[in-house]
Amino acid sequence: MTVLKRYVLRLFLSIKYITANVVDRNNGRIIATASTVEHSIKGSLECGRSCNAKAAAVVGEVLAMRLKVEGLEQGQGRGIHVDVNKEVEKKGFKSRTKIWAIVNALKNNGVKLILDDNDDNTSQPC
Repeated sequence: MTVLKRYVLRLFLSIKYITANVVDRNNGRIIATASTVEHSIKGSLECGRSCNAKAAAVVGEVLAMRLKVEGLEQGQGRGIHVDVNKEVEKKGFKSRTKIWAIVNALKNNGVKLILDDNDDNTSQPC
């Protein structure tokens, strides 16, 4: 069975760490990941006890570079789906700046994102 939204961006936010994964829903595996847990990213940030939108932007840039290395920045022509409203609802209203920082960093680095609207089941390419 082929899933229409094959590649999906999944975000994990905590007070200390930010992790972004691109998941292949057909195979059930993670294609690319970036996190502030990694020493290469953690060393370049001054998060202290919490990560902010600047750290989220760095995670988005690193994820975009890794997607380009894999050759999937276009999502094999279909794009990478992200439902920002759903992510904000799950993570809380205070995390919306971090979520948008990751999305904007991916878009600015040439990743084809498709923003999904949960309300009317429509998708908008970015």
